[in-house]
Amino acid sequence: MITLGTFLLSLPVSSASGVRVPFLNALFTATSATCVTGLAVVDTGTVYSTFGQVVMILLVHTGGIGFMTMATVIALALNKRISLRERLILQEALNHETINGVVRLVKKVILYSLLVELAGAILLAVHFYFSLHLTVGRAVYFGIFHSISMFNNAGFDLMGTVNGPFSGMAPFINDPYINLVTMILIFLGGIGFIVLSDLIDFPKTRKLSLHSKVVLSATLVLIVVGTLVIFAMEFSNPSTLKPLHGGGKFMASMFQSVTTRSGGVSTLDIGSFRQSTQFMLILLMFTGAAPGSTGGGIKITTFVLLLGAVHAMIRGREDVVLFRKRIAKDVVYKAITLTLLSLLLIILFSMLLSVTEHQDFMSILFESTSAFGTTGLSMGLTTHLSPLGKIWIVFLMFFGRIGPLTLIYALSRDRKKDLFNYPEGRIIIG
Repeated sequence: MITLGTFLLSLPVSSASGVRVPFLNALFTATSATCVTGLAVVDTGTVYSTFGQVVMILLVHTGGIGFMTMATVIALALNKRISLRERLILQEALNHETINGVVRLVKKVILYSLLVELAGAILLAVHFYFSLHLTVGRAVYFGIFHSISMFNNAGFDLMGTVNGPFSGMAPFINDPYINLVTMILIFLGGIGFIVLSDLIDFPKTRKLSLHSKVVLSATLVLIVVGTLVIFAMEFSNPSTLKPLHGGGKFMASMFQSVTTRSGGVSTLDIGSFRQSTQFMLILLMFTGAAPGSTGGGIKITTFVLLLGAVHAMIRGREDVVLFRKRIAKDVVYKAITLTLLSLLLIILFSMLLSVTEHQDFMSILFESTSAFGTTGLSMGLTTHLSPLGKIWIVFLMFFGRIGPLTLIYALSRDRKKDLFNYPEGRIIIG
């Protein structure tokens, strides 16, 4: 998908000026779109033509929903039988508990995605028509593009054609309609299709799975905590929240809290935040969204399992218990392994960027975490990346998008039981 996207975005027809976009910029954009990150070295609205923007949004849609999901839909449309191996891969890709009903879940994923994106497109198009004074066709196009981008947590926007390059969503900072619709789209895309399916079926089943309970409760807690922390830390900052009225301060704080979960759009200048706030955003980006969603990061369930393991250790318990359910030890081990590998990945690429980019370390760490978490937020470093820096970020976006899923799949297959146990040893901890 990235190779195909790079080729298409390199064509003269993809450029608004008719001049080929440099190969490295096309590769960066294709990777960012396919991995639903949102980092951009050039302004989407002014540099790419309508053809290029359509290519980007198709990459975003395929990357957000998942390649295997799209391939399965095409196979079903062609009346092709889904093999056992393909069902197993789908089970891992969608983080489904069993192989039963995985094809049915794929159909739900596509249906729910299209319905949410359609609703978002209509709501946004109507508002863009009246607020930006666009033609009907242009307003509809803007609505579709931004709805797909926000629901898939990509963060690309076309506002550069209206308010200037890289203006983003900042002009809408005091617009409650755009803020609310965008936050809902990001939230629905970030909780995952399994949770979305559970919520839709809830009126009939009157129950939620353990996974859905963990995702929903943890997501709400992180949004609330993030909102309060941003509000408190930036309240008196003249470059961010101070010029806004009381309600505007709270709305902007909530928007930044929601979007750091993998949304990729911002109504405030992240580079103007206080360092304490920026570091808190790094932690939120590292945590990311839910498994089986359009978002990235180590996933919110991994974060909850780590907290559960710490709580169990402090309380002297052997098992991690969530909502009165015991979590298998191998799942906890996977969470710890995934978190450590993710940290090592961010540390490695932050060191590489520190060598090639002459920027302060906070900007580099923020950029690395944003790329790994497929968040798309930046403190302004993206447009100043050197050629080698762009390559580092391309690799980090790629690993961030496929890493957790492929790692879990690799750790859970071909398991062999040890034929013997080693004698127990003791080492001192702490």
